[in-house]
Amino acid sequence: MRMVHRFQATLFPVNAYLVETDRGVVIIDSTLGVSDGRALRARAESLGKPLLAVVITHAHPDHYGAVTSLLEGLDVPVIATEGVDRVIRRDDEAKERILRPMFGTEWTAQRTFPNRTVRAGQRMAFDGVTFTVIDLGPGESPHDSVWLVDRGGEGAPLAFVGDLVYGHMHAYLADGYYEQWLGNLERARREIPADAILYMGHGEPGPAAPLFDWQAAYIRTFIDAMRATERLAGQGADDDAATTAVLARMKQYLPSDDLLFLMQLSVPPMRARLAAPR
Repeated sequence: MRMVHRFQATLFPVNAYLVETDRGVVIIDSTLGVSDGRALRARAESLGKPLLAVVITHAHPDHYGAVTSLLEGLDVPVIATEGVDRVIRRDDEAKERILRPMFGTEWTAQRTFPNRTVRAGQRMAFDGVTFTVIDLGPGESPHDSVWLVDRGGEGAPLAFVGDLVYGHMHAYLADGYYEQWLGNLERARREIPADAILYMGHGEPGPAAPLFDWQAAYIRTFIDAMRATERLAGQGADDDAATTAVLARMKQYLPSDDLLFLMQLSVPPMRARLAAPR
């Protein structure tokens, strides 16, 4: 394996990665919009090697929405776990209703779904580089996965973790699977080598252990802040008041505005979920 190139989208702040082998390129996630998909394609072509595959880590549209523009005119495998593929297809109409008003023609009219699915633990080799999938199920999104790359003794293994971990940025918790997300972080500690470098969807790559610790603490802080708003509900407070209270607590934990809007968007749906009877 040669190296990993990080591509940072401009329409929506998300990473894609180009894994450059001796004779080809494997892209991990595709970003969201048409223009970024085309820019990612140009970045891949600048390496002067054929595109071997596109891997989708999880079922959020900022990671798969640009596959169509990325692959225009190409016949390339688009690979995901069975669960990720199922959720992307299931939620396609809902994402169209949400994202079309927000992004207009940047949200492609025709989405490209995975055309090859894999099962938990399955290995795939591209130009002699082995990719192994860890199928996590619900977590940050309705279905997540991690892809490990063995560098064959050339250095620490690589883990493409999607949004299992954010690189010291605010996070999206609106899907509500926070308990499973915390469980996935514990599972990742067991199954991802301790010396692995994490390549996440948002933020800069970094070492596994401290990033797992940070993300778990962020999730717990958010849930504690959400539960503290229950007394506001008793006083008739609305979602705006709850969001303000949670925002203040989360800015104490992470005094940054990076992706702050994702956390703010998570408060009303999480408030409803926590209030629902179990």
